[in-house]
This record gives sequence, structure tokens and C-alpha cells, in this order.
Amino acid sequence: MEQIDIDGTDISLLELLQTDASLSNQALAERVHVSPPTCLRRVKRLRDAGLIEREIAILQPDRLAAALGHGLTALVEISLDRQGAEWLEAFEARVVLDDAVQQCYRVSPGPDFMLVVHVADMPAYLALAQRLFTSDANVRNVKAFFSIKRAKFEPKVLLVQ
Repeated sequence: MEQIDIDGTDISLLELLQTDASLSNQALAERVHVSPPTCLRRVKRLRDAGLIEREIAILQPDRLAAALGHGLTALVEISLDRQGAEWLEAFEARVVLDDAVQQCYRVSPGPDFMLVVHVADMPAYLALAQRLFTSDANVRNVKAFFSIKRAKFEPKVLLVQ
């Protein structure tokens, strides 16, 4: 992976985009004190370098609940029997393809993986558990924690200079 040199203006752009990716190029340029063409070139360079993975809308689940239901969010610890690289990679490759898996982390020490999953209800969680965990002979232990309230969700990377 190629390293890209970034300066204070790039960091300011990344911080602004993490907070509000809907800002126009004009607004971004004004806030970081560069011309709009310069701003556009810098943001394109940051995207092309892979520093900006994608831009998404973050939805408010409590406000959507009236229309869609609250659903069920679980934090799931997974421990595997065999932890060779090929076994870890195989499990990871399988779970990241499932739409219910919102986040997947390989962790140490303790369990091998931490997953954040979101499903419609407990029967949907049971189906997910059977699909991803029970059917995998290499899964040794599953420990799920069910969220009763989301107090904070901030998908920002802290940028230090």
C-alpha cells in the first residue's frame, strides 16, 4: 500500500468531510482557505489514494423506528477452534458478506472476532446465528450482547498532526 503525504489542509478537509460529507466544494474551500479548484483537486487526490473510503448518510434509527421497527443490535464475540491465518481469513470473508453484519473486527486478546450485527428481531438473530456461527464447525464459542440503547455513534477517525 502506497503512502500518501498529507498536510494540514488535507487533514482539515478530512475532518470536515467526516463531520459533513454533504458540504459543497465551495463551502469546503472557504473553510480550509483554498480556492475551489485546489480544494477539488485535493479531495480527488485523497479519494484516489483511498484515504476516503466512501461517503454515506448516517441514519437515525430511533426516528426510523416508527416506520421500520427498532430492530435488534448485538455485539457478538466469536472464538474459533483453529486460529491459523487461513481459518481466520475464511471466517472473516464469510461474515463480511452478510448484510446483517455492520462491523467486523479481528481482536486480541480474548475472542478472535467482535461483530456488530443488526437484525429485525430475535428470530432474525437466531437465523443469523445458525447461518454464520452454528453451521461453521470451526466456531468454538459465541457470546452475544444485545443493545438496549445507543448512547453514542461517531464513525470518525481521530486525526492528529
